Amino acid sequence: MNIMKVLSSVVLFLFATTTSVLANDLNKKQLVYIVSDMSIPFWQIMSRGVQNSADSLGYEVVIYSSNNNAKTELEHTVKALKNKVSGIIVSPTNSLACVTILRLAKNAGIPVVISDIGTDGGEYVSYISSNNFDGAYNIGKVLAKKMIEKDAQNGRVGIIAIPQQRANGQARTAGFMQALGEAGIKGADIKQQITFSYEETYEYSKELINIYPDLKAIWLQGSDKYKGALDAIKDSGKNEILLITFDAEPEFLNLIPKGILVGSAMQQPYLMGQESVKVMDEHLKGKEVQKNIQLPILAISSENIEEMLPTIKKNVLGIEK
Repeated sequence: MNIMKVLSSVVLFLFATTTSVLANDLNKKQLVYIVSDMSIPFWQIMSRGVQNSADSLGYEVVIYSSNNNAKTELEHTVKALKNKVSGIIVSPTNSLACVTILRLAKNAGIPVVISDIGTDGGEYVSYISSNNFDGAYNIGKVLAKKMIEKDAQNGRVGIIAIPQQRANGQARTAGFMQALGEAGIKGADIKQQITFSYEETYEYSKELINIYPDLKAIWLQGSDKYKGALDAIKDSGKNEILLITFDAEPEFLNLIPKGILVGSAMQQPYLMGQESVKVMDEHLKGKEVQKNIQLPILAISSENIEEMLPTIKKNVLGIEK
C-alpha cells in the first residue's frame, strides 16, 4: 500500500513537471531575424531596433546573418522552421530569394514580416519598407541643385548601385533618375555592387571617372564604403566631382556640414527594426495589421542637418542614449 502511494506520488510529480515544461514551451515567445549581411552597419542598426522592441515586448530573438549568401539564408530559414519559432523577420539577400523563404514559412505555418528589400511574390504578414523612390528622388533634387550652383549641370552623374534585382534598388534608381531628368542632367553608367567592399567601390568610381571625362558627380546607393569613392576622386585629381550617398554613417554628421559629401538620403533602420517586431507582436495577438508600411527617407544636406540631428541619431544611427 505504501509502495502504491509512492508510485502515485511519483506519477503525479512527473505529470506536473511535464505539464509545466509543456506550458513553458507554449508560452515561449521566440523570434528569428534573418538579415542579409551583418558586416554592413545599416543591418547592424536595424538588428538593434529589432532587439530593442523584442526586449520591451518580452520576446527572445535570435539573429542570423546570411553574409550576403542566398544558400546560407536558406539554411537559416530551415533552422528557424525546425525550431518552430513564433515568427520570422527577414531582410532578404534579394527580392527573388525572399519568395522561397515565404513559401517554406507558409508551409510550416510560421508568420513572416519583411523588413526592407522586399519580395517578388509570396504571402507575408507585413512589409516594412522605406519609400525608396521618394527618398532617391528628393536626394536627386539636392544633387541637381548643387550641380546647378556649381555650373556643372551639363556634366554627367554616375551611379554605384545596390543590386538592381532588388525591388528597393530599382525604386532608388528610378526616383533618382527622374530628379536628374527634371533638371536636364544626364546620367552616366550604373555599376552594380556585388561584394560591397572598399576595393569594389574604389574601382567602380575610378572606372566611371576614366570612362566619362564630363563626370561631375557620383551617387553611391549605400553608405559604408563611401571612403572608396572619396579616395578614387582624390586619386584622380578631379576634386570637383561631387559625392552623394544613400543611408548614413556617424562620420556623415561632420562630412555633410563640411561639404565633403553633398548629402545623403537617410533611411531609418533602427525605427524599421522596431516597427517590424511591433507588427509581428500585434499579428501574434490576433490583431489586424497594415500589410505595407512605408517609412519616410530623410533627404539630408548641409541646409537641414542641424535641425534633423536628434532624429538622425536615434532612428538612423540607432544611438539609443
